Amino acid sequence: MTTNHLALVSGANGHLGNNLVRLLLKKGIPVRAAVRNMSNTKPFEGLNCEVVKVDITDKASFVKALHGVETFYAVGASFKLWAKDPKKEIYDVNISGTINTIEAAAEAGVRKIVYVSSIAALNYTKLPVNESGGYNPDRRDMYYNSKNDGEKLAFELAAKHGIELVSVMPSAMIGSEAFLPLNVSYNILKLILNKKIPVDTKITLNWIDVKDVAEGCFLAAQKGRSGERYILANEKCMTITDTTALAGRLYPELNLKIPGSVPKTVLYAIAGIMELGGKLSRKPPLLTRKDIAMFSGLQQNFDISKAKNELGFKPKDPELAVQQALEYLMKHKNILEI
Repeated sequence: MTTNHLALVSGANGHLGNNLVRLLLKKGIPVRAAVRNMSNTKPFEGLNCEVVKVDITDKASFVKALHGVETFYAVGASFKLWAKDPKKEIYDVNISGTINTIEAAAEAGVRKIVYVSSIAALNYTKLPVNESGGYNPDRRDMYYNSKNDGEKLAFELAAKHGIELVSVMPSAMIGSEAFLPLNVSYNILKLILNKKIPVDTKITLNWIDVKDVAEGCFLAAQKGRSGERYILANEKCMTITDTTALAGRLYPELNLKIPGSVPKTVLYAIAGIMELGGKLSRKPPLLTRKDIAMFSGLQQNFDISKAKNELGFKPKDPELAVQQALEYLMKHKNILEI
C-alpha cells in the first residue's frame, strides 16, 4: 500500500488521536483530523492538517469526512470507566459509533480501517494474555463490554462490506503531547504526583508510551493482516504502588508517601464512601467498588510476540515510559495543578 494517500483520524484531539496525527504528518501522509468539538483548537496549533467536525453518533458526518480517504484510523470513542448512566453514555455511544463509522467508511469507499480496540477486549484467565485467547468473559463494566462487543461487531461489519480491518489493542497510554482533560491512564500519574492515592489498591497497569501505540497503529495499517488483532502493550505490568515508588525515587523533593496496604474489606469501604461523594459532587469517584472487584490483583501481563513479529512493534520499557511521562507532567505544571 502506498503511504501518501489521505488518512482520516477520528478522536484527533484526544491523547492517542493527536499523537497519531503528528506521527502521520511526520511520515509525509496527508491527514484529515476528525473531532467532535471544533472549538478545541490547541492540539492542532502548528500542524498542517485539515480539521473537520464529526460525531460518531452521526453517520452522515462521517460519510462526508471519509470521502477520498484510503485509510481510516478509528480512534474516537467514549473512554471513561464511570458515568451517571454507563449503558447510555458509554456502551450505546461506542456500539452505535462502531456501526456508524464502519458503514460510513463502506459508503465512502475506504480501503482499510485500523480499529482501535483495547486490552479490555482480552481474556485474562490465562497468563500471559495473547490475542488468540478470545474475548473478556467479565461483563461487569460497560466500557469493557463496549470494547468486547464493539470489536466483534467491527470485524463482522467490515467483512460484510468488504473492507480490510485490523484491530489494535492498546494498554494504559501515557507520555508525550497531552491536553486537558488528561485520559484515565495519564491522570493516574497526575494523581500520584499530587499525592491523591491514599492506599495500596493492588491495581496494576500495563504502561505504554502513546507514541509507541501511534507507531503501532501506523504499522498495523502497513503490515497488519485483515481480520487480525494485535496487542500494543508491554509484556509486564506495574502496580500503582510500584509506580509511586518509582516517582518517589525520581523526585525525592516531592516526599511522596508509598500507599499502605489495607484489607480488601477496608478498600471496599473506602471505595463506597468515594462513590457516595461522586454522586453528590457529580464527579467521577477516585475509586469504585467495581474497580476493586475487577482490577485489584489482576495481572496485566501480555504476550506481544504477534505485534513484534508481524508489525515490527518495539515499545520502550515501561519504567522509561513512566519516567518520561512524569517528566512531561512536571514540566507542564499547568496540567499538573488543575
